[in-house]
Amino acid sequence: MLKLLSHSEEDTKKYAKHLASFLKSGDIIILSGNLGSGKTKFTEGILDFYGLSDEISSPTFTIVNEHYASSTKIYHFDVYRLCDIDEFFAIGGEDYFCNGICIIEWGEMLEKILPKQYLKILFESSDENSNLRYLYFEPHGDRFENIVERMGNS
Repeated sequence: MLKLLSHSEEDTKKYAKHLASFLKSGDIIILSGNLGSGKTKFTEGILDFYGLSDEISSPTFTIVNEHYASSTKIYHFDVYRLCDIDEFFAIGGEDYFCNGICIIEWGEMLEKILPKQYLKILFESSDENSNLRYLYFEPHGDRFENIVERMGNS
């Protein structure tokens, strides 16, 4: 597991852009943490990397926003309002997994149905300083273990 400290929204976006440099179609990123902990800012950083900085919005009411970069599709999910996995299946959510990069906010409820290779990032706000965030990168599978190791070494 890799632990990073973000001092600002710009730091959070910088970490996301760095991660994005390793991503490819079929990758799944789970973003977990309290409201306002930086999940959407992190997604904004990934979209920035792909030249899609003007397209960010929280998909809270639409469940998924689809973004089209020149090299890949990016699917930004917010499953906060889903009651259970069955609702995810009902929208065809699993069909997205192999068709682009999936970024899933509040995705911990989906972990049992995910492929073996995915990355979970836990966002924690600091009690001492409202600008500080701790980001914990928890890799699942060799591919993400390698990516997290490379991120920790740079």
